[in-house]
Amino acid sequence: MTINSKDFRVREGDEVDLKKWPVKVDPVYESKEEYKKLLEDHVAQLSRQQQLLYATNRYAVLLIFQAMDAAGKDGIIKHVMSGVNPQGCQVFSFKHPSAVELEHDFLWRTTRDLPERGRIGIFNRSYYEEVLIVRVHPEILETEGIPGADQDERSLWHDRYRSIKNLERHLQKNGTRVVKFFLHLSEEEQRKRFLQRIDDPEKNWKFSRADIEERKFWKQYMKAYEQCLSATSTDESPWYVVPADDKENARLIVSRIILDTFQDLKMRYPETSAARHAELLAIRSQLLK
Repeated sequence: MTINSKDFRVREGDEVDLKKWPVKVDPVYESKEEYKKLLEDHVAQLSRQQQLLYATNRYAVLLIFQAMDAAGKDGIIKHVMSGVNPQGCQVFSFKHPSAVELEHDFLWRTTRDLPERGRIGIFNRSYYEEVLIVRVHPEILETEGIPGADQDERSLWHDRYRSIKNLERHLQKNGTRVVKFFLHLSEEEQRKRFLQRIDDPEKNWKFSRADIEERKFWKQYMKAYEQCLSATSTDESPWYVVPADDKENARLIVSRIILDTFQDLKMRYPETSAARHAELLAIRSQLLK
């Protein structure tokens, strides 16, 4: 199987039914050795693209990862970004908002951490939590102090989708490319991974009772994701639904999509002017003496 990014992309205007999107596809690799070689190649290419990104200093890239618990977000970030220069990449993980963050609008805490030009920003969860977990647990709205939130809930979500799309449109126009990944995990595979975390002492720390409590809301989360993906995937800032039951395959798919995003930027190293070239030759002569 060759990876075509378009196979996983939610087209603008599509109504997403996650039951029709696979949680597993034929693997790109035929063996663990081939998987490692393919990932190493993707990582090497990504490292070169990041260097170009930094040198040109015209664009920023924001990668957003959303998923159910145990879908492999941390593993993808760790493996796919392993060859990236740490100085050019920033990873932020967003959990329950603090008291200070709750005093601001729902986009405030994440926009503070947007990547600057020449850098890659990674959001492990993001402002999309505000139309996912908050939609599944509307009681959270009470802590946010939104005027009239309890009067017209449907309008609230519509407004938040619009705010998110406006933000991403603004970022696009100012040089930030936003690429969004939903890691599509099956309920059965999550069950297996939870059991592994319980059975392996070295993975016990990854599991909490809250994880099993959230699992009870699986159907509600799938509906919230469907509505979110349908409403906020655009040509400029697309969502990709990545089959996540095979961790290794998911990493290769994500890395290919990221590489395609970089290649679409058509970046080149800044050209050296005649005056600058003459200056460099003069400095070179001094160094050779």
